[in-house]
Amino acid sequence: MSNLPQDSLTLVSRLEALLFVASGPAALAQLATALNVSTAEALEGLKSLSASYTHERGLRLQQHAGKYQLTSAPEVSADIERFLGLEGTSRLSRAALETLAIIAYQQPVTRPRLDSIRGVNSDGVLKSLLNKGLIQEEGRAEAPGRPILYGTSADFLQYFGLNSLQDLPALELPEELMAGVDKREIFKD
Repeated sequence: MSNLPQDSLTLVSRLEALLFVASGPAALAQLATALNVSTAEALEGLKSLSASYTHERGLRLQQHAGKYQLTSAPEVSADIERFLGLEGTSRLSRAALETLAIIAYQQPVTRPRLDSIRGVNSDGVLKSLLNKGLIQEEGRAEAPGRPILYGTSADFLQYFGLNSLQDLPALELPEELMAGVDKREIFKD
């Protein structure tokens, strides 16, 4: 074991080490406190760390809901599945992908709103997505019956190889669907 003082490592290296041993996503304030630096310094370090994980590396820095986590690059998912013996894992159904897309772009969203957009009951697909950890309950709506609000989870980002929700592609709909429709109103309650 090396007896080098921690000052010999850069802030970026120290952040990387903390994220490597973290059991889950870590909050910015938690990282800053552990390293005895300001949150601004920790944030700058995280930005540098993220930039160092180029598309030629096997890791990525993922940010979700103000928390940070090291994840594997989506490009190596097949290798990881093979290594861990997960090749037989199930893929998402068309209904699950459709529901995830609605939740991702409109979150938080209620089941009744999902049902009205999809035109079918979403109970089964919501249960499946909750069990897979791709969505989570975000609270309850201030509406009659206080329906549950759903949003995407950090596992959703990891599954689709996204660093944050800002990495979702822009929503573009075919012109024939857009005739006479205000785009801003499509996914609003």
